[in-house]
Amino acid sequence: MKASTSTDGVRVLVSNRKARHLYHIERVWEAGIVLCGPEVKSLRQGGGSMGDAYGEVIEGEIWLHNLHIPPYDFGNRANVDSKRKRKLLLHKTEIRKIYGLAGEKGHTLVPLSVYFKGKRVKVELALVRGKKDYDKRQDIKERESRREMDRAIKDSKR
Repeated sequence: MKASTSTDGVRVLVSNRKARHLYHIERVWEAGIVLCGPEVKSLRQGGGSMGDAYGEVIEGEIWLHNLHIPPYDFGNRANVDSKRKRKLLLHKTEIRKIYGLAGEKGHTLVPLSVYFKGKRVKVELALVRGKKDYDKRQDIKERESRREMDRAIKDSKR
């Protein structure tokens, strides 16, 4: 996946496009992530995927599971396991709030994107609730109708 750069200096490295289709996003936080050197270099090369990544609160800390960062090509024995759990950095009050909200039935923590903000790697973490099949179908219908309206407007201006 190719990294994209926005106007405010944020360079998105990995994004979870399926999350917006599969879940209702209720709340979003920006968190730092604890990485070792070869992992950061691997992300700079454009590696990484978050197919089934999720967050979990363990003993007052938030951990990110199943975020795949491939080993750095030019690394040595300092390379670590590509799917290890990684600690997320948030304020203690935010962690308490997340713990209370994520503990409710049907809610979970899902990363939406991993990006560079300046020199730091950040994770956009969301509290989500799963969508039902009819919600997904409704979203698809709305998207298709929006596309048709845009096409009709574009054709009428010609």
